[in-house]
Amino acid sequence: MTRVLIADDHELLRDVLRSYLEAEGGFEVATVADLPAALSLIDEGQSFDLVLLDYAMPGMNGYEGLEAAIAKAKGMAVALMSGMAPAGVSERVLACGAAGYLPKTLPARSVVNAIRFMAAGETYMPLDMMRRQSSTEQCDVGLSQRERQVLSGLCAGLANKEIARDLGLREPTIKLHVKVICRKLGARNRTHAAMLARERALC
Repeated sequence: MTRVLIADDHELLRDVLRSYLEAEGGFEVATVADLPAALSLIDEGQSFDLVLLDYAMPGMNGYEGLEAAIAKAKGMAVALMSGMAPAGVSERVLACGAAGYLPKTLPARSVVNAIRFMAAGETYMPLDMMRRQSSTEQCDVGLSQRERQVLSGLCAGLANKEIARDLGLREPTIKLHVKVICRKLGARNRTHAAMLARERALC
């Protein structure tokens, strides 16, 4: 059973999304009306395969709410949705390690597929938004969610051992991720990778 938390201040949208997912089968859906309520459920120890947050609902304060939810969710996939794409949403969402961005204008079938995709641990971004990204943004698209998490640690100046501890992984695994990140970014070493990431607003 895939567990999804939908946080949106529009009751009708919450009900419609829940109906779509439950009709599809295999989904257990919880809904709340604002960010504090979503964070409260996470604090209570409830686990979700995907936490879907409305960009403009109470408590969000734009991307700050998204980043707060990602920090508190500790490994759960967290994604952003909105009726109108905020400026620079693609790079901001991917750079902070979110599972993706879901426009409310998508057809019902596409919404269900996108939610299932993100709940499975993949990253989702609408194709038209991907096409509009610049070449530097496309570099970020090539990074997996785990690689972005490791890159965030590099940007913070953490050692491999510290990144491994924070992510619950072994140090050799982090070393492998660092090598792959350097190759994808065209970096000479971990320090150069962090520098390039900052220049491209990836961290």
